[in-house]
Amino acid sequence: MCLHGPGHPGGAMDGRPTPGTAGHRAAARQKPAFFQSVATHRARTALRAGPSIALRIQIMAKPVLVVGAGPVGLTMAAELARHGVPVRLVDRLPARDGQSRALAIWARTLELLDIAGCADAFMAAGLHARTLDIHAGRTVLARIAFGSIASPFACLLMLAQPDTERLLEDHLRTLGGHIERGVELTDFVDTGTGVTCTLRHDSGEVETMEAAWLIGCDGAHSLVRRTLGLAFTGATLPTRFILADAHVTGLPTAPDALAMFWHPDGAVMFFPVPGGRYRIIADVGPASVHAPDLLAVQTIVNRRGPGGVTVSDPVWLSAFGVNERRVRDYRAGRVFVAGDAAHVHSPAGGQGMNTGMQDAFNLAWKLALVERGQAGPALLDSYGVERGAVARQVLSDSGRVTRIVLLRNPLARLLRALVVRGVSGLPVIRHMVAAHLSEIMVAYPGSPLNMGDAAGLRGPRPGQRFAPARGHAGAHGPCLTLAAADHDAARALVARHAGLLSPHIHPPPDPRFMWLVRPDGYVAATAHAGRPQVIDRALERIRAGASPHRDSGPVAG
Repeated sequence: MCLHGPGHPGGAMDGRPTPGTAGHRAAARQKPAFFQSVATHRARTALRAGPSIALRIQIMAKPVLVVGAGPVGLTMAAELARHGVPVRLVDRLPARDGQSRALAIWARTLELLDIAGCADAFMAAGLHARTLDIHAGRTVLARIAFGSIASPFACLLMLAQPDTERLLEDHLRTLGGHIERGVELTDFVDTGTGVTCTLRHDSGEVETMEAAWLIGCDGAHSLVRRTLGLAFTGATLPTRFILADAHVTGLPTAPDALAMFWHPDGAVMFFPVPGGRYRIIADVGPASVHAPDLLAVQTIVNRRGPGGVTVSDPVWLSAFGVNERRVRDYRAGRVFVAGDAAHVHSPAGGQGMNTGMQDAFNLAWKLALVERGQAGPALLDSYGVERGAVARQVLSDSGRVTRIVLLRNPLARLLRALVVRGVSGLPVIRHMVAAHLSEIMVAYPGSPLNMGDAAGLRGPRPGQRFAPARGHAGAHGPCLTLAAADHDAARALVARHAGLLSPHIHPPPDPRFMWLVRPDGYVAATAHAGRPQVIDRALERIRAGASPHRDSGPVAG
């Protein structure tokens, strides 16, 4: 199931590191209004709060620089702003790219957008896909219903990437931020106490700025990754694909269904999008192809589809290849990579943009705690440990699905059809597939932040997702949350860890236990209700910064 167009898997990348160049020197530009407003507000608050807080705010005076204003960069900037961290978001393009590359927003990403306070706008704008149907001709081999997903968002939201970016930009504006367009990062130097960044504006001006941290959300051809010399290891699949966004008539499927048709020549897939159009994707073998014309698309649909389907009025025709690559390290000193800058893979399952946005949700709260002086810098190492394990799993899963879809051997295709039809007849398998696609099964079982996996626990374990209720927006600040029935013990913990723990205590899944929930909705620690000291130790570890091990183990799901 391929839900992204070219630009996510992108063109060929050889993974060879490119060394950085010496930084330019130029007069610094005036700080953006958002940075000034945040700094002024925090300075006034600090003066009222006392000298120690005032010193901490002075340390935070440098903004975080986020490079790349796609969905990942916008999410990163918005989350940092929501947590009170000064941030600049720059993008070299003078305007938003109008091409609709990524389409799919899965339940877990919607849950995180809900914590951020903006999911309703997305749900109102997108098309709610309800099923994935796999066909051979007019025979349905399998139907995966998304209504079984155990989430307040039990669907697949189909939304064109420009609309996703528009909604994220609107959300960023409500937090006082904006995109600086026509501004390109050309060089940077990590000084140990900050990052000296050289920016070239489309006016020709060259600016040197001091950032507290630099986050490269600058895509598959990331300058940040190349300058760091991070190897982008992996391979390019030999098969090419064509894409068309167009009107479709005669398709014998529900308007809210994703449809995949298997044929001896290959597959053709139809994905509904808002506006009455469909995205059509088909594999075309190893031949080098350019963007198809409408006749070429119609010919493939006639041969591989159910018959009687007409394609018309295309708004986008393209061809693309698929890369499967990732970095080993997500951080080098004060510089990070996220999204396609850290991992690219097959678009099967529509996981790419979601994985990148979840990178942002993972890093932002940790960076905010460190910037506020409430956590040790080693906490930031857990970002790469946790998200690197997720990327490895996504690459493995999406690659496996792609190879199954692209089977050419007649016996292998026959076996594929028999297995899919037989296995999909089991409700438990259908529910498991839907949950896996939705990313609600993503977990961090080997996270260095996990603590206290109590025996007899009924509910999520450390590293697992804490099932949310819709409409419970998170605090404007990187606070962890307690779920506990023993309010005296919970209030004592809140008083001891004021500023790090939210004062709002939530009901637990099991009153015999307590849960410590991270700002990104994952469990950091569990304990018997009578042993709050376990939660206390977990919070002290976060304050001190964890010391993660290299390999976090497999991702549950």
